[in-house]
Amino acid sequence: MRRVVASEVLSPTRLRLLLGKRTEEADNLVHYVYSQCTSGSVVDVRVAVRQYSGNVIRKMMFNKRYLGKGRKDGGPGVEEEEYVDALFTVLSYLYVFCISDYMPSLRRFDLNGHEKIVKEATRIVNKYHDPIIDERIREWKEGKKEAQDLLDILISVKDSDGKPLLSTEEIKAQVADLIYAAVDNPSNAVEWALAEMINQPEMLCKATEEIDKVVGKERLVQESDTPQLNYIKACAREAFRLHPIAPFNLPHVSNADTMVAGYFIPKGSHVILSRIGLGRNPKVWDDPLKFKPERHLKDPSVEVKLVEPELRFISFSTGRRGCMGAALGSAMTVMLLARLLQGFNWGVTLGESKIELSESKTDLFLAKPLLANAKQRLELDVYPIH
Repeated sequence: MRRVVASEVLSPTRLRLLLGKRTEEADNLVHYVYSQCTSGSVVDVRVAVRQYSGNVIRKMMFNKRYLGKGRKDGGPGVEEEEYVDALFTVLSYLYVFCISDYMPSLRRFDLNGHEKIVKEATRIVNKYHDPIIDERIREWKEGKKEAQDLLDILISVKDSDGKPLLSTEEIKAQVADLIYAAVDNPSNAVEWALAEMINQPEMLCKATEEIDKVVGKERLVQESDTPQLNYIKACAREAFRLHPIAPFNLPHVSNADTMVAGYFIPKGSHVILSRIGLGRNPKVWDDPLKFKPERHLKDPSVEVKLVEPELRFISFSTGRRGCMGAALGSAMTVMLLARLLQGFNWGVTLGESKIELSESKTDLFLAKPLLANAKQRLELDVYPIH
């Protein structure tokens, strides 16, 4: 399955072919935020960034954005809100402690109540996925020949005998896995980065100056511009370092006795890494609790990347078992942050002096969704609102 995803689904060639779908969702994001700010509404940044992430991967997977009727302002309808909420519910329980993970005989009692919650959230996700997948499989059986999205790729890939490589159940499982993997990291990093930058306006100025220099104000930033947006990427990278999506990475199990950094790890050990311990390690990072994008810009001749091969923090993991979607996740994160900064001037809401940067008691998201004032920054004809 890993080989199929790496070579057929998330290959560089495939991502280039699907660029137009990602760009369309970046335009929809700008449209939605523009509609919010021109109507006098405070922008709920968490809704905007999570829906963008869901829209991008849904468009790439199913070649459709809306699950229901949608809204004229580009914002989520009831169906999209229910769907994305269910995705994040499932993701939130990936990392929680559950005693039955270590004492399997207790699983049938669901002592923590987690299984009931996750089953309901999964039911909601599958309610939207399964009809699309079943219909598409039927189309391919009836002679569809051209692949237009990632679902088509998963259905059409063949084994050495020319038969479908994946069963219906495998296709549905892989669709869900890919979508789950795509939505949380970019949205969390950008929400935190924007909150930190609003509290340090000089960073907003430096970021917009870079975008204006590289892109200008006559067009919207594109993925092709991102190699030159080192400060924007440094801000995103710093958000990954200081504000990871979860306290730990997903558990791995050693398949042989080994030594790592002087530690003996027996075969069969469960190995987890502390994202917080790595990213906020005072032995590695100066002033580790301060948001300082400049720490990632020591060599101006080197392009900033969001991946961290030296494992000083975890963005998309690293090594042979690292995230296969690192390129896609990086592109989504940078475009999301760059579009928000290019298109709008951001500030605190009326009556507030700064954004409260406290973490939730149950996870590492902002304790309160980021609410901010956004004002039009570009000429009207640049915005994709017509």
